[in-house]
Amino acid sequence: MLQKLKKLLYNSNPLILGFGREGISTYITIRQLYPNLLITIADKNKNIIKTIENFKDNKLAIICGENYLNSIGDYYPVFRSPGISLKYIQKEYSEKITSQTDFFLGNYSSQVTGITGTKGKSTTASLISFIYKLYNNDTLLAGNIGIPFFDIIDKICDKTDIVCELSSHQLQDIHTAPHISVILNIYQEHLDYYNTYEDYQIAKLNIIEKQNYGDYCIYNADNNIISEWISNHKIKSEKYAFSLKQQVARGCYYDDNKIIFRDNDVEHLIFSDNVDARQLKGEHNLYNIMASVIACKIKGIDNKTITDGIRTMPTLKHRMEYLGQIKGIHFYNDSISTIPEATIAAIKAIPDVDCLILGGYDRGIDYSGLVSYLLSSGIRILIFLDRAGIRIMNEMNELKETNVLNKKLYLVHNLEDAVKIAKKETLAGKACLLSPAAASYGMFKNFEERGEEFRKLVLNC
Repeated sequence: MLQKLKKLLYNSNPLILGFGREGISTYITIRQLYPNLLITIADKNKNIIKTIENFKDNKLAIICGENYLNSIGDYYPVFRSPGISLKYIQKEYSEKITSQTDFFLGNYSSQVTGITGTKGKSTTASLISFIYKLYNNDTLLAGNIGIPFFDIIDKICDKTDIVCELSSHQLQDIHTAPHISVILNIYQEHLDYYNTYEDYQIAKLNIIEKQNYGDYCIYNADNNIISEWISNHKIKSEKYAFSLKQQVARGCYYDDNKIIFRDNDVEHLIFSDNVDARQLKGEHNLYNIMASVIACKIKGIDNKTITDGIRTMPTLKHRMEYLGQIKGIHFYNDSISTIPEATIAAIKAIPDVDCLILGGYDRGIDYSGLVSYLLSSGIRILIFLDRAGIRIMNEMNELKETNVLNKKLYLVHNLEDAVKIAKKETLAGKACLLSPAAASYGMFKNFEERGEEFRKLVLNC
């Protein structure tokens, strides 16, 4: 792959769009290949100048500020980082643009198991990687999980299994899809990034659309958007479904507390909740587990190894992460929750939630379902943050239902005040859950920073 990249860059005028984690990775890779090549970096954020200065590279040019996209036509190739939305880029420049994801899949797709979904992709990618590694130690995990693709190139050989978490931002302009593609779900998300909700769906579904004959598609049969799309399109890849609601003909289903894999009328009992304890709690994690089981069976991994992986795979940080019992209260960090469906899933999975902290950046998501669920729930304490929190609280109050009178609603300006109220009001023996149902932007850089701040505030007794 490095030789192909070197050929692409020979005598070129490259531009890196966006200088976050992936942009820096792209710069370092190009610089290693061509020590004297002029590289231009374009980013809306003027603060990147401080980062660039640390490299002490006199062969770097910088374009930053509001007009950073205006000069794309002067460069080739253009490496787009995932944070740069294509809706701001003129279509005539699309042939100039590539990305780490597109270039990587173009070279290694036959070795890649790729996972996408609005929610659950990090957990599923981690579980698949965890089980693959039990079977084949030569397994790498990369992508949206926080490891740029170019950073693992020198570790790949012919026998390497590569597991990739893929966001819609990474998938929207790919030309080649993974050999094994997993699509977990599609819900309203990133409405600030795409022109329409349909554009977001199309970006996600590229993980199937761009597959070829001989590839494998693993999809959620219970998600209407995905199942209807597959029914209405001719799919080149072989299809495997997973479901909690029906016994699928080929794939994975859940029945009588058992995870069953079925292929060619042969059934395998993979896991039983009546016998084995799984670390990944909740109904939503059953979907993640079933998708992982199918990927592993396609790889030829034996049932015992798969079962052992499900049993021992630990929960990831910021995903219904148990922080401990503080003054009799059980605290959970679910900062990854940025949509209502994720918050509802967390409430269902965690026992005795008495206090919920939610809200954040308002992207115009429909909160009516979450409001109805909260009103009918046994949660007594609701603490609201930022614009999304204000909107959810107002929607609850506007309904003027009797159930609102049985709850305590608080609007706070920061997470510190939220934790103070939670520690004071939550009943001993019950749970306090941070599950915002909103993005972190504005108050925090990302959901990780929000989760770490919550952890610090909770543990600082």
